[in-house]
Amino acid sequence: MVPPDTLTATVTIPDLSRLLNPRAVAVVGASSDLSRIGGQPLRLLTEYGYRGKVYPVNPKHREIKGLTCYPDLAAVPAPCDVALVALSAPHVPAVIEQCGKAGIPFTIVLSAGFSEVGAGGKALQEQLIAAARRHNVRVIGPNCLGVLNLRDNVRNGFGGTLQLGTLRPGPIAMVTQSGGFGFGVVAVAAYYGIGFNYAVSTGNEADLTALDLIGYFLECDDVETVVAFLEGVADGRRLIALGERALELGKPILAWKVGNTEVGRQAAISHTARLTAGYELYRAAFRAGGFVEIDDIDDLVDAAKAFHARRLPRGNRTGVITLSGGAGVLLADRCVERGLTLPQLAPDTGARLREVTVAFASVGNPVDATAHGYNDQFASYNDVIRAVLADPNVDQVIARVPRGSAAAVWARGLLEVLRETDKPLLLNWPSSPDDNAEVLDFLEQHGVPCYVAPGRTVRALAALTGFAEKKRRYETRGKRA
Repeated sequence: MVPPDTLTATVTIPDLSRLLNPRAVAVVGASSDLSRIGGQPLRLLTEYGYRGKVYPVNPKHREIKGLTCYPDLAAVPAPCDVALVALSAPHVPAVIEQCGKAGIPFTIVLSAGFSEVGAGGKALQEQLIAAARRHNVRVIGPNCLGVLNLRDNVRNGFGGTLQLGTLRPGPIAMVTQSGGFGFGVVAVAAYYGIGFNYAVSTGNEADLTALDLIGYFLECDDVETVVAFLEGVADGRRLIALGERALELGKPILAWKVGNTEVGRQAAISHTARLTAGYELYRAAFRAGGFVEIDDIDDLVDAAKAFHARRLPRGNRTGVITLSGGAGVLLADRCVERGLTLPQLAPDTGARLREVTVAFASVGNPVDATAHGYNDQFASYNDVIRAVLADPNVDQVIARVPRGSAAAVWARGLLEVLRETDKPLLLNWPSSPDDNAEVLDFLEQHGVPCYVAPGRTVRALAALTGFAEKKRRYETRGKRA
């Protein structure tokens, strides 16, 4: 992990609330062509519900999009919390100077052409840093896509994702060192019902870094989970400290580390001039702290669903309940492969299961309740789930979901079962998401995570279990100290 030219090693991270939810934004380099990088922010800030003031800055225009356009920041008539900069790189250091003189505390520099392009760009980035240091202006970027705050309708940047009407808020924050890909992940996650309150593209990280943003979001009351798309970080000790803080708060950091091969590392250098250490160093940090390592969008969606239920298991002892013997065997295999144990159920549980199932049901672990549930709208199946969740030998449960018209009745009854316990329950949906889509939506809206693939169900549960185990170990060390 190689120290780059940044300010963050010596400067205390400020309150970033006005960066994320500014009362007023100056768009420097504003364009009358709303499809251009300098024009998109004007459209995004005026058409998507942002409640603050927007001030275009460009000496070539008197008005853009019905807004008075100002020749420079000194002419803007009111204080701004953020200056969004969309000028060519050579002009940016002077704009940072103007921000300092105008009392603007934050800048988001969309412009590319800095350290990622070689020696000339690196010199410009050093000038940018020097200007920021002189005036105590904090910088996101350069070479970034901007800041997204869906809670407050702040779309402070550019790109296709920010123009989508399908994005949804939710208790997750994305910190990404790749703006295009990271913001794209937010869009894909929305398709699967996963919402993000915040997403920040950090670009070259001349000043504020991914670690700064991760640390800030961990402390936010409206963030339960942080997603970090990382190419490389400068401060390994701080990464480890953030992992410990995540365990202390019970908030996972879903860490997606790329640039793990020599080819990938070279790509990262050409992309943002970011040097990356060997992957084994990151993996050691991830394993020790409150990180859940992911490596695809499926992992992100599945883990986000599991953690959103806000139920951490007390151990890895897993009960498996199915309506099919073959599914039970498959889930048992996947659990063992992921380090989850399938305990023997307590005698009282076995007795209760025999009361609520037919004689030919299997009441071991896995439990095969058979298709008998179709005869009673699956009320007896909820009795099975209730009994296994109540078992003192079980920390968490995976259950297969019944199909057909009876599933809606069963789902309402399941919520009553869940109110009686704090143990995690993950559901394996045995069909396409379009089969009984209303039931699937109903369950997920009530915080019950559902998965189509058995392997993905188990992988999500293993992520939950691994985080909970690390949290317990951390708390035990603290008590001993």
